[in-house]
Amino acid sequence: MRIAAISKALALMLSIGGGMTLIVLKPVTAEAQAPPSLAQVVALDECDPATFNAALGPGFCLNVTPFGSAVPLPALLASVAAGTPNPNWDFEPDSLTIQSRTILEVVNQGGEPHTFTEVAQFGGGFVPPANPPGESVVPECAGGFSNVKVASTRILAGSHLNITGLSKGTHLFQCCIHPWMHFQVTVK
Repeated sequence: MRIAAISKALALMLSIGGGMTLIVLKPVTAEAQAPPSLAQVVALDECDPATFNAALGPGFCLNVTPFGSAVPLPALLASVAAGTPNPNWDFEPDSLTIQSRTILEVVNQGGEPHTFTEVAQFGGGFVPPANPPGESVVPECAGGFSNVKVASTRILAGSHLNITGLSKGTHLFQCCIHPWMHFQVTVK
């Protein structure tokens, strides 16, 4: 009886309007209903507030270094110039494999600003003294914070950035300030 009523209604609509749009409803899959999962990446550094703030301005480095391992700015720059940047400036983990729709949350637990900028290949950042020998600025980091794409990836100390909508495949991210900070994510 219900099918007959629907048929009559469709026939009436056709005779009145002369045409109609057919809408096909598909059942919602479990994957589409499930909330996206979260994967976390942590940005770390060991900036020494006294030397960083003296050179870069008050409040630039907010590090509390509970284990007394603060690295003075001259020591950091010397390690970069020697081609062995301090490994305490790092993204942890260095790589992840995630499912599509996963939110990548990047948390800055260090004391100074970082960026989490997607690049085609790893290379130099926009702060020349922080580039290891022979590395030039990658196009994605060019212009520093005057480049909106770089500025939108800045993560201040104690804050976070969420990356969503990554396509399937491999994606490379680096800090455009400390370009030896690398991260690779593979989206399945």
